[in-house]
Formats: sequence, C-alpha cells, structure tokens
Amino acid sequence: MGINVREQIKYFNRCVREFVRCIETLPENLFLKKIDDWTPRDVTAHLIGWNLYKIKGCQQIMNGEIPFYFIDPGEDYSKINAVLVREYDSRDIKELISQLNASAEKLSEFLNTIDPADWEADFGVKLRGKTITIKNSLEAMAYDFINHRRQIEKWAEEKTK
Repeated sequence: MGINVREQIKYFNRCVREFVRCIETLPENLFLKKIDDWTPRDVTAHLIGWNLYKIKGCQQIMNGEIPFYFIDPGEDYSKINAVLVREYDSRDIKELISQLNASAEKLSEFLNTIDPADWEADFGVKLRGKTITIKNSLEAMAYDFINHRRQIEKWAEEKTK
C-alpha cells in the first residue's frame, strides 16, 4: 500500500491543531469581522460540520454511494456551508474551538476504524470522472484547514498593520 494511513490521520490532526492555534491567537476583535463573505467564526463553524459530514460521507463511499454533500451543494458548497454556519451559531471562540476539536476527534476515531485496505479502494464512487476515496476525502479536509488558516493569517496580518 502506497500510503501510511496513520500518518495521514496524524497529518490531518496537525492541520486542525494549526488552524486552532491560528484562531486562538487571532485578536478577539477580528473573530467576528468579515473576510470577504465570511468571518473567522463562520470558517470555524463550517469546519466543525464538515468534520462530522466526512464521517457519513466516508461511510457512503464504502457503501458505493456518492456522499450526500456532493448532491446540489451550491457554488463552492455555499448551500451546505450556510447550513453549517447557522447550525454552529456560537460567537464564543472557546466554545467553537471546543466543538471543532471534538468533531475532529470524532472524525479521527472513525478513520482509525477503517481497514487500511479500504483507504484507497475504489468503491465505484465517481464525481466529474474522478474516483472518490477515503484517502482523497481526508486530503480535501486537510487542504481546507490549511487553506483557511493561511487566508485568516494573511488577512489578520493586514488588519493589524
């Protein structure tokens, strides 16, 4: 097998920790300020939900089904993200970080139960011609954490100059 499953899970968890560190060190007055269309609070809220959505999505992949979040998601998942921002509606940084850590832990625990042979397996799930696997689903989550962290860090640096 070309991938060390445990290492990929550790990498995902490191991406979560780095995002949390970014949010924890963000000046409090910026947590609720808009970066384009979202606030750092909104970004945190949507990541909480996506961690939990990935559990169900991975189960669906292993059942040969397209994950529910790919069905009519809106442009750049705008419909799904709007639901998550409303669902995780706290404005308290500590509360949202706690929820984010808990959701990431649930996802990691779930991923650790998956047979490594299933990690890159093709269960027949395709999206726009690309095979959807557990591996690339987790890679997408890690990328989201990295990308959002970088956006927030760059924005915060500009706001605090």
